[in-house]
Amino acid sequence: MNSVILRAGTRYLVGLLLVFSLYMLLRGHNEPGGGFIGGLTGATGFILYAIACGTRDARAALRVAPQAIAVAGLGLALIAGLASALFGDALFTGQWLFLGASETDKGLPLSTVLVFDIGVYLVVFGSVLTLVFAMEEEL
Repeated sequence: MNSVILRAGTRYLVGLLLVFSLYMLLRGHNEPGGGFIGGLTGATGFILYAIACGTRDARAALRVAPQAIAVAGLGLALIAGLASALFGDALFTGQWLFLGASETDKGLPLSTVLVFDIGVYLVVFGSVLTLVFAMEEEL
């Protein structure tokens, strides 16, 4: 596509969509959202960029092969699932770590559930972009 307005607007929309996708990722534990919808929203930003500027520019802006992102996410999700085995629990049982805990404050909670969600985010992000970029390059 050869629209200057679309190219200029897309550069701002990609940033907004990526920030919103991270918000959806982090919001997903207590309310609707999570890794899947966050990954789809993030991929939408790069898909819009590919439509406006071309697949080659979108791949250059991504800087990492989408297949590598998906594989890294799959590995991260697997590590999060296997972490429960270190504590003798069933596979994919959530484990919690509270950083800076004191008698009056629980501290910052970190969990394997969040690590798993980040892995799902990366798998969805990478696989959707792989499919869309391949279809775009076919045309």
